[in-house]
Amino acid sequence: MSLKKKVCGLWCKHKPTDNQKALAKAFMPSAATFGLAAALAVVYYTDWKVIAGWIPLYNTKFPKPEDPKKKTK
Repeated sequence: MSLKKKVCGLWCKHKPTDNQKALAKAFMPSAATFGLAAALAVVYYTDWKVIAGWIPLYNTKFPKPEDPKKKTK
């Protein structure tokens, strides 16, 4: 049996119903919110400076490097 027939056989046997499609669409905003919160939690707990530098108020934790041209004499 070819791979194409196996994949088609699995897909054709288990097509989602209209009710399952509606439930999946209703869950999308919650899933997106949860994913964003999880991503922010990873950035917060790992102190990922590349990303955390763009978060307002939180970026004050990391001091900015001084510009050598602006040094006072």
